[in-house]
Amino acid sequence: MPKSKRAKVVHLTKTQKKGKELTLRLYANIRECIPQYPYIYVFSVENMRNNHLKEVRSDLKADSRIFFGKSRVMAKALGDSPSTEPHPSISLLTPHLSGPCGLIFSHRAPTSLLPHLANNHTPLSYARSGALSTLMFTLPSGPLYTRAGQIPTSDDVPIPHSVEPTLRKLGVPVRLVKGRVELDEEFVVCREGEVLGSGQTTLLKMFGVQMAEFKVNVRAWWCRSTGEVEVVKREGDGGGGAETETGEGGDEDFGGFDEGEE
Repeated sequence: MPKSKRAKVVHLTKTQKKGKELTLRLYANIRECIPQYPYIYVFSVENMRNNHLKEVRSDLKADSRIFFGKSRVMAKALGDSPSTEPHPSISLLTPHLSGPCGLIFSHRAPTSLLPHLANNHTPLSYARSGALSTLMFTLPSGPLYTRAGQIPTSDDVPIPHSVEPTLRKLGVPVRLVKGRVELDEEFVVCREGEVLGSGQTTLLKMFGVQMAEFKVNVRAWWCRSTGEVEVVKREGDGGGGAETETGEGGDEDFGGFDEGEE
């Protein structure tokens, strides 16, 4: 039989593409901010969580503006060469815009902003699959409690018996004894430095273990008064401190680029 014309799929929701309009807006907003702020920082994020980044935005709202979009769009706005940069030496920031990264336009000097980010915006959250374990976590033998020995048992409560099948599916050799979930011997959930799997992250979350530390790492910054770019050196790169880069400016140019967002 021919297909009935009445049998049509009607979508109740419609999602519009962001399109080039948002890309142009990101480009224009960055270009607009360049003459308004004396410092521009390139930053990356460890253990990215949207809610934590929103807290950073809110905290710096009074004297700074944050953009976290596509690196190619932000790089195009800063200029990829002295001939396309809107201000002398600002294109020296472009090589540091790679991978998930963002820009902070601020009135705060590096001596104020960097310690502030390091001391006030490093919350812990639950690790995700593929992350590295920062500690060794074990489940003690005997009756299992919701925090598995992280706090005194007098302040803890036993795990509900309904969780026993889930624990067994995750590879934990538990058994029910008079309605209580027990372990005959200590069980290692993860060791420090190993890559976590989905089962391990599920267990860590069940027992309230947070080990993923959110961090905003500044890679480099540009200073208007000196016209120089300081590159931040991490411990893994051969020591701390900063390295100075200088360059010469040129004419402004507008080219093609991909979509991005603020």
